[in-house]
Amino acid sequence: MKKELLLAGVLLTAIGCGTANNTVENPVTPPAGQSDPTGIRAHGGSAPAAPAAGGQAQGSGSWTQGGSPIDTTSFDAAIAKAETSYKAKSGDQSRALVLAEAYVKRATALTEARQYASALGDYRRALKFDPNNAEAKRWVEEIIAIYNMLKKSYPAEGQEPAPLPFERKA
Repeated sequence: MKKELLLAGVLLTAIGCGTANNTVENPVTPPAGQSDPTGIRAHGGSAPAAPAAGGQAQGSGSWTQGGSPIDTTSFDAAIAKAETSYKAKSGDQSRALVLAEAYVKRATALTEARQYASALGDYRRALKFDPNNAEAKRWVEEIIAIYNMLKKSYPAEGQEPAPLPFERKA
């Protein structure tokens, strides 16, 4: 629930009334006497474009790495341990599930830090080891939807960046 509220807040801030440039490039105008079914026009935006092939939203800009740097050391160690275990016996589904869960945990932390491009990569990696992971599926869809609403491209699978570097303060 906390993640959904955080994501909704970020999304509303990014596309809502608080944007620095409130110009509308391509407004959606409903027929006379009808309200806008998307609810977006009321906030000065236009309807989100459907994604085109290759991770691009129509009229989109390039994706950028953003968010707040966080310490992923413990998540990285858990992933490395799970990968080693999985490689030792790659046919073992229980080891694949452990590896998928390790990726989901780091992805969740990255999502909370607004590092959506990096989180997207971890959720996608989790799905390679556990294609039925509902949380990873949902977050892949939500992150892509955010990029589409912002009319930005999103990283193609395998092109997601590593988490932002975290510097410990002495």
